[in-house]
Amino acid sequence: MVDELSERNIIITAALPYAYDDLHLGHIASTHLPPDILYRYLKLNGASAIQVCASDDFGTPILIAAEKKGRRPSECVSEWNSRFKADLERLGIVYDTFDRTSSAENIEMAQRFFTRLYEGGYIFTSDVSQFFCENDRKFLPDRYVKGRCPHCGAEDQYSDACENCGRTLQPGEVLDPKCAICGRPPVMRSSEHYFFKLSAFAERLNDWLKGNSDLQPDAKNYVLNWIKDGLQDWDVTRDISWGVPVPLKEAEGKVLYGWFDNHLCYITAALKAAGRSGDEGRRYWNESRVYHFIGKDIVYHHYLFLPSMRLGEGEYKLPDLIPARGHLLLLGKKISRSKRWMITVRDFLDSFPPDYLRFYLTRIVPYDQSDANFDLQEFADKINNELVANIGNFVYRTLVFVKRENGGVVPSPDVPGEDEKHVMDELEGATLETGKLIEQGHYDRALRRVLDFATECNRYFQRKAPWENVKERPTTLYYSCNLVAGLATLLGPFLPFSSEEIREQLGLDAPTREEKWASASELQVEPGRTIGEPSPIFRKVEATDLGKVRVLLG
Repeated sequence: MVDELSERNIIITAALPYAYDDLHLGHIASTHLPPDILYRYLKLNGASAIQVCASDDFGTPILIAAEKKGRRPSECVSEWNSRFKADLERLGIVYDTFDRTSSAENIEMAQRFFTRLYEGGYIFTSDVSQFFCENDRKFLPDRYVKGRCPHCGAEDQYSDACENCGRTLQPGEVLDPKCAICGRPPVMRSSEHYFFKLSAFAERLNDWLKGNSDLQPDAKNYVLNWIKDGLQDWDVTRDISWGVPVPLKEAEGKVLYGWFDNHLCYITAALKAAGRSGDEGRRYWNESRVYHFIGKDIVYHHYLFLPSMRLGEGEYKLPDLIPARGHLLLLGKKISRSKRWMITVRDFLDSFPPDYLRFYLTRIVPYDQSDANFDLQEFADKINNELVANIGNFVYRTLVFVKRENGGVVPSPDVPGEDEKHVMDELEGATLETGKLIEQGHYDRALRRVLDFATECNRYFQRKAPWENVKERPTTLYYSCNLVAGLATLLGPFLPFSSEEIREQLGLDAPTREEKWASASELQVEPGRTIGEPSPIFRKVEATDLGKVRVLLG
């Protein structure tokens, strides 16, 4: 598959965070870390890949947050966009473009889509009985109203979607509604809105889902059942001041629903990163392999709304893959912004190195829609037992031994014996299998394969016992240094900071990102190279470290 991917342009996108609160660990687990692992791996294979994201700037959540602060929404989203980029870069997740849905390009794209869908007969008007707060004297779309989900009964859900069951709710459908501003029950009043004929795409969506073998079976079957139950046409306008204006004279004062314009920013951000526009931009998008990474809470939007809009507009291809992962629980409880049961990326990285978070989340999050649990004690155990005692132990003892016993110079080996042939075969197997697992989306299994290989490296060093076997010591140290280099390359997609530090301690000039994935199984460290000053790559997580994090949870 590597050869196939290397021959095509690849576009990788991550679901867009709402620009009104900090990124938390759940965002990273499902949405930002998985695509970054794939992106880094593809770049190591020489693929022409770009990775893009953006802040989701429009909609009621942003407007409410700005109103509470007494500020203009445009000011707030600009600050959140910068804050997101800073936190992600700190975690080693750097996008070729981190755009904004409120950019001029995306507003133009959203209005273009609306116009083409309208001209194609896929947009119609209908009067909607909409919540109106008599106390605040305003219509209450989306997140200005909270109530009980009519499908699963979950309380305290916004009126447009249920976080518990993932279903999208139509206006007026939520039960026992309350105004999110004043808490009083709203009344119903009529307002004209524009609807997208989602129901017109049921057959084409069904064919696309069944015909694409790369889509996840669990997500696909989930959506096929929704189609079977019957798709409801979708209200795509709102009576608020903050959003993309509907491009019709008779629709003055109305804006597009946030879920109409936000996913179009995948396209605008990708074309911006690639430096393409117009017909050239459309060709670039349509000839690329496209991945949209999401969490399971937005499967409905990405498997129904997104593809049907592109089918109706007719000029931009549907995604090839939509990798969806489950929720991240925090100490067994669902992460909640409103209840402040969360740990922000910023706070966590104030206590631990970024690669610790990357490592643990990769280890516990599978490629399916099952939920994973972030447990602080398990986090400490995995760091201490798998990073420190396994990978860190082999790297440090190898380099310290070279420094102490050979003056920091990599020795010249004799003819390799059976042990060397065996461990190099193990390295070649780990390189091939880890790469294959990454291509399949199983990053947890891929990292586990690297850990298994690190265990083989420790066994090799222990078996060769260079502290006793002086005659074979040069060969042992030479091959051990090359095993360390191989580990650095294999760790590159997962732990970029640690990978670079290992290469620096080996005295290798080129950073990991400039290497090739296949070089992991080659002899990268030549005899006579002077290594850097060895120091432990990882440190143990102590109980006092965990105490700092528990304080964040109250």
